Amino acid sequence: MTNAFAHLPHPLLAPVIEMARRAGEVILPYWRADVAVMTKADESPVTAADLAAHHLLVAGLQALAPDIHVLSEEDADIPLSERATWERWWLVDPLDGTKEFIAGSEEFTVNIALIERGKVVFGVVSMPTNNRCYFGGAGLGAWRSDDENHLAPIRTRDVLAAGEVFTVVASRRHTSPEQERLLAGLSESLGELQLTNIGSSLKFCLLAEGAADCYPRLAPTSQWDTAAAQGVLEGARGEVLELSGQTFSYPARESLLNPFFLALPANAAWHGKLLELAKGLNRPS
Repeated sequence: MTNAFAHLPHPLLAPVIEMARRAGEVILPYWRADVAVMTKADESPVTAADLAAHHLLVAGLQALAPDIHVLSEEDADIPLSERATWERWWLVDPLDGTKEFIAGSEEFTVNIALIERGKVVFGVVSMPTNNRCYFGGAGLGAWRSDDENHLAPIRTRDVLAAGEVFTVVASRRHTSPEQERLLAGLSESLGELQLTNIGSSLKFCLLAEGAADCYPRLAPTSQWDTAAAQGVLEGARGEVLELSGQTFSYPARESLLNPFFLALPANAAWHGKLLELAKGLNRPS
């Protein structure tokens, strides 16, 4: 790490960035190598790459801060009675976008978030295939790093410049009737929409660096899918909201599934219109 990383505004941020990149290094030998695919109890796929990254991250995070608990997708069967006592914990997806990874796409990431009392302190999202990394947190700022010597601040775009089209980022694999209704309402209000499809938590990162305007998710996700990238977006002056308008958080609860959400710039001119459309989805038609 260069000196620039040493001056990041949280003492744990630089070592976690380095750890995320090391996890990427243990993933890459399995990529496009005809890795065996296993199926977990919830029917989601898992590979030796997921597990190798998981073991590296759990060991590294426990060594870095022994007093902070770890909740990883690959070891999430921890009773609520235990998790409810935690004040701080790491929320980790060792390989987010396993389906993209299996398909040979570059759109998979390593996700690490520090959570305190249900709120994201900071998040790190690292791309193993190109060494790109996004990181940030509310009140801390947000950055993109393309290699170990590069560090550039990022932020959301609140207003479209002349010639720019309102861009909605969406999952390649998941949509829903509610999401289609929301997009139709946005198009009626804002005109032509451009849809950008990308896998894993990179959807949030496109918003964070001003390359897209909105990410509505009206289909299932789990806590480890979103927390790290939420930290990046919040640091870039964005926010993640439930459809009610309430700030998205990670309280200890029995289910680790997320409610539906909207990711967007906090100060966008169209912020109120999007929330109005989203709340309308919950009202009887």
